Amino acid sequence: MKNNKSLGQHWLKNRAILDEIAALAGNGEMCLEIGPGLGTLTSSLLKRFEAVVAVEYDKNLAENLPKSFPGKNLEVINADILDFDFAKIDKSYTIAGNIPYYITSPIIEKLLTVENRPERVVLLIQKEVAERIASDKETLLSLFVKNRAEVELGPVVERAEFTPPPKVDSQVIVLIPHVPEVSDEVFGLIKRGFAAPRKKLVHNLAGLKSKAELVQIFTDLNINIDARPGDLKLSDWQKLYNLNKK
Repeated sequence: MKNNKSLGQHWLKNRAILDEIAALAGNGEMCLEIGPGLGTLTSSLLKRFEAVVAVEYDKNLAENLPKSFPGKNLEVINADILDFDFAKIDKSYTIAGNIPYYITSPIIEKLLTVENRPERVVLLIQKEVAERIASDKETLLSLFVKNRAEVELGPVVERAEFTPPPKVDSQVIVLIPHVPEVSDEVFGLIKRGFAAPRKKLVHNLAGLKSKAELVQIFTDLNINIDARPGDLKLSDWQKLYNLNKK
């Protein structure tokens, strides 16, 4: 099968690494696999889960995949994961996949906002993105993820392990979804704060209060007046929201 570079497909064939990714996904009733491609990770997942539902965007790959696993409890759905209806899943499930770099953020956002939350999400993504999500220096994406899941970093997978090799290394990220720590309203304030991430936060929040009031709020919360948006944690944004509403 030809590699579809337009879909960002890079095949990982190192069995030890694939087994390690599957091990991080755990064991259970069902695993939803994103972008199974040639089925290399699928093979490892089928050893650990009673059933695997694989969502594959490429029609040819979706049609051919079941032929590689005769007699196995594998269902392959030809669909875009961003359009997939998670409401159809009526049992506890885990998600795993080697996802295209260019749609990493939209996929993670969807997986962490579905009503029937997965028990665990194990994704192989661009190493730099994984590190940014887990970093103490926050971004809008890292705060979004940490608001809805516990974050753990798994093994780094060097680019040479893929066919064709991508331009960067990858890393496994493990997300354990939970109830959001802050509300959508608080996150609206966070989005406003990140409107210009490199600017001082007090400037990004101009218009909510007078500058004098904002300075007082920052002082009361022990937030440096020169702080950038990335310097604040979720708890800081909650406190900022609370004082701003007064």
